[in-house]
Amino acid sequence: MAVRQALGRGLQLERRGRAAGPGAEPRGLGLPDRYRFFRQSVVGLAARLQRQFVVRARGGAGPYGRAVFLAFGLGLGLIEEKQAEGRRAALACQEIQAIFTQKNKPVPDALDMRRRQGFRLEDYLIGQSIGKGCSAAVYEATMPTLSQHLEKAEPTGALPGRGPQGEEGEQALGAPAFPFAIKMMWNISAGSSSEAIFRKMSQELVPASRVALTGEYGAVTYRKSKGGLKQLAPHPNIIRVVRAFTSSVPLLPGALTDYPDVLPPCLHPEGLGHRRTLFLVMKNYPCTLRQYLRVNTPSPRLATMMTLQLLEGVDHLVQQRIAHRDLKSDNILVELDADGCPWLVISDFGCCLADERVGLQLPFTSWYVDLGGNGCLRAPEVSTACPGPRAVIDYSKADAWAVGAIAYEIFGLANPFYGQGRAHLESRSYQETQLPALPESVPLDTRQLVRALLQRETSKRPSARVAANVLHLSLWGEHILALKNLKLDKMISWLLHQSAAALLANRLEEKSCVETKLKVLFLANLECDALCQAALLLYSWRVTP
Repeated sequence: MAVRQALGRGLQLERRGRAAGPGAEPRGLGLPDRYRFFRQSVVGLAARLQRQFVVRARGGAGPYGRAVFLAFGLGLGLIEEKQAEGRRAALACQEIQAIFTQKNKPVPDALDMRRRQGFRLEDYLIGQSIGKGCSAAVYEATMPTLSQHLEKAEPTGALPGRGPQGEEGEQALGAPAFPFAIKMMWNISAGSSSEAIFRKMSQELVPASRVALTGEYGAVTYRKSKGGLKQLAPHPNIIRVVRAFTSSVPLLPGALTDYPDVLPPCLHPEGLGHRRTLFLVMKNYPCTLRQYLRVNTPSPRLATMMTLQLLEGVDHLVQQRIAHRDLKSDNILVELDADGCPWLVISDFGCCLADERVGLQLPFTSWYVDLGGNGCLRAPEVSTACPGPRAVIDYSKADAWAVGAIAYEIFGLANPFYGQGRAHLESRSYQETQLPALPESVPLDTRQLVRALLQRETSKRPSARVAANVLHLSLWGEHILALKNLKLDKMISWLLHQSAAALLANRLEEKSCVETKLKVLFLANLECDALCQAALLLYSWRVTP
């Protein structure tokens, strides 16, 4: 009877397919197209088997033949049941993802309500220097028109070097809030026309919002050319540029001592810079990841969540076919939630690969091709590449490799790819056996994942999505992973429970804590295949640690 029922289900699926038309899919399957031929083959075979079963059941075969036939029919019924379970899982993941994609929309920025303001340097009151890099200086700023709506800033405690007074680790009580950071690019070779500046520094505009480039100050409105750089969709773990404009270079605090050579000659006689440059306005974050880790030692669980945030940001870049190519702790910003937990944001896209024509596959025709910044944290497939007429560098897992290296810093150790001496490793030549061990206090799943991210062969390295799912499952799904026979239906029940809990927490909390925000990100990026891959990885590590 069980065999007849299983085969009957197969015949019903075939009849539904015929009713929908030639080549149509049964409704509600929800599985990837690569399984289409397999499904149709199984359904057709089930129908033929059912017709033959009636004849054989009437005595048309010997006992041995009937036993083989019965065993095969039972196996086919199990295949159909497994397929049904997979369809339910895929459909549930899609529905959960659709709900939390809407919940994951970014909070409107302070300038979003003032679409016609903030496109001139004169609109801002610029404070002290926040920092400088190899191509720009960053200053804190506010808009006088917003001052009356802003509360006085509170002390930032142990967050060093980012206070309005520019002193390490302290900020004066009652100081006015500076909600923005203005990044002034150094213009050495772009000329002084706004059009040339935008074109030369276009990579900095990849994370710009839609309204960031609508101002007309500078006699040019930036328009994205066909086949040019991509515009990155917003994500909670990636910086957002809210205004971008050109203006004359001002003499800002510390300019004559910190970067005199890049100033225009009118401000410094020996300066080599042009008189106009590009300005980017962003949210002002308390500190960088490097500064945070100088004075804070996160617990293993908190450090795992920080690594997870970087993987979520990198996965978003990969989904948009963009590679950052300059990930390091200086380019990662930090803010704290109400409980003091850090939230990480990837910034500085000046070296990114965001060309619509090539995606993540960069033709490496000569040594003159730009491979990105921060040579120490270039993935092995990038650092060992050799140019040629048909050479291509795949950046799809390069940023995930860099996250694996940065994880050492987050967990309290020196980055093995920095520095000198015997402990120093080079990405072009290291072996996995040379990687230093993370502390025993770090969970086994996290230790295994960091080693997996630093695999030399990209085929052995998990994608950022799978790696993020590994940490999500390890953090929130321990009781599910403890089951010896993990079934998809059990996984879906757990996902539904997590969805209800995340929705309830979002409604009860005025500002979502880091854990709730991470769960929302997880559910907004839910994909059945990637989730199953992560579960299989965790299972394999726990069986053979």
